[in-house]
Parts: sequence; C-alpha cells; structure tokens
Amino acid sequence: MTASTVILDSRACERTLRRMADEIVERTGGTDGLVLVGIQRRGVPLAARLAALIDAREGGRVPRGALDITLYRDDLQTIGPRPVVGTTELPVDIDGRVVVIVDDVLYTGRTVRAALDELADFGRPARILLAVLIDRGGQELPIRADVVGKTISVLEDQLVDVKVEELDGQDAVLLAPRRPRAA
Repeated sequence: MTASTVILDSRACERTLRRMADEIVERTGGTDGLVLVGIQRRGVPLAARLAALIDAREGGRVPRGALDITLYRDDLQTIGPRPVVGTTELPVDIDGRVVVIVDDVLYTGRTVRAALDELADFGRPARILLAVLIDRGGQELPIRADVVGKTISVLEDQLVDVKVEELDGQDAVLLAPRRPRAA
C-alpha cells in the first residue's frame, strides 16, 4: 500500500484559510448580512475558523452555523435503516442574508445539493456562495465553488483526507490510496 501524500500541512492550511477568509469578504462586499454555515462534520470547524479570521480582520462577529444534510441525501436509503443525524443550527434568520456554505472537499456536488435543499427549508437568502478547502474535481452536478482553498487532480483510486485540529488533533490535507471495499 502506498503512503499518503501531504497536500497541505498545518501552516499551509492556516495560510489557505486566511486567504479564503479575505476572499469571502471581498466577494460579499463586507460582512453586513453575512452568515457562514458549515456542513457537518469538517465544514463546521472550518466555517468557525473562517468566521473568526473575518471577525479579527473586520471587527464585529459574523454569525456561524451548522448543517447536517443526512436526511437530505439522495442516497439515504443506502446508508441503513437508522442514519445518524447530527445538529443543524442556524443562529440567525437567513432570509435576505448572504450565506456562505463551507465544506472540506468538493467532489460530486451531491453534498452541496443536499445542503442547498436543507437551506431552502429555513428561508430564502439573498445570495448563497460555496467555500471549500479542496476542490478535487469529479463533479456530477453543475455545482462549483465560489471560494476554493486549493484545486487538485485526484485519481479514482485516491481519496482526499482532510484533518482538522478540532476533530482529528491536527490540521492537514492528505492524498491517500482508496482502501479496497470489503466483500
């Protein structure tokens, strides 16, 4: 089995998130009406970090929330009879606001589609943007990220493994061989 390749180490992750935070503010014209919402799991701490970086540079406090898209997945029937559902928490009314959905990796686009469906149940934002740490290509839906930390090319037999300090004890992005599925 081939070892993992480091795409971003801790310092590179930090630099990338700083750049992404600045780009979010630039693309949204400031922080008025801005809300950052992370997709469970790793999108949530990434959204919190981006919001903290924006807070530090711009002053004030950007609201941050979390989306659990489990019940909005188009493959829900394949994940078992009792899916584990996490927390969806939107700290403010999203009507008329600029919502930035934050996730770790953009791949097929299906997770983002589910997030858009769930957001629609909570209101009608003025605008929705997508920020991802890694765009690995391979989209199956016409979905693209507005703010991208890093774009990489990934083979079908590889996976992108994002680690965040809050959940994994370290910050890193690794390119790893896909484990064969058990028969």
